[in-house]
Amino acid sequence: MDHIKAIAFDLYGTLFDVHSVVACCDEQFPGRGREISTIWRQKQLEYTWLRSLMNRYVTFEQATEDALRFTCRHLRLDLDSEACKTLCEAYLRLQPFPEVPETLRELRRRGLKLAMLSNGSPHSIGAVVGNAGLRGEFDYLLSVDPVRVYKPDDRAYLLAEKAFGVGRSSILFVSSNAWDATGARYFGFPTCWINRSGSVFEEMGQTPDWQRGGLDEMLSLFDSGAAGR
Repeated sequence: MDHIKAIAFDLYGTLFDVHSVVACCDEQFPGRGREISTIWRQKQLEYTWLRSLMNRYVTFEQATEDALRFTCRHLRLDLDSEACKTLCEAYLRLQPFPEVPETLRELRRRGLKLAMLSNGSPHSIGAVVGNAGLRGEFDYLLSVDPVRVYKPDDRAYLLAEKAFGVGRSSILFVSSNAWDATGARYFGFPTCWINRSGSVFEEMGQTPDWQRGGLDEMLSLFDSGAAGR
């Protein structure tokens, strides 16, 4: 792995648990938290992809709110303006997975440049990372907002290559989202898929270079010369 000079991480679902909003959802709609969170996240993703295809970009905050409103209508839940605001703000306070802080610190100790490359807006990314106390672990917080298109569009991944100032083959891209790892692999990034749930990878013509069950297991790539998947 000597050729890897920098690492770009996805945010949502990779470093931060999108389902840490379940408790907040349960407060607003008792007993429905997990159901709301699951549909909300899936619809949020769909709206980013569809808006990219239609060339109708809106901020990630707007896509998130739209997805929440759909979810509640779908589940026949009465979402008033105050509950909507509270739940959307919960997305700014997502919790990092337990192994994330120390893993990031260890990667920095090993001399690697680190960036966040996210579909989130600058405000969302800054809030989530700042609230978790992890801003100092990143050289760059990169939002797709300047190019007004969401991952997995190549223009989004190009942001990391430009920021680091090295070729894409020297940038490891890390995501727990198989669709994201697929897009990054097509772009030309070596990729590590964080597969915490034991899922099956997508059938879209690419496979990740490496697969690990947690972010801390990724450290073995730099210890072992990245032997095996």
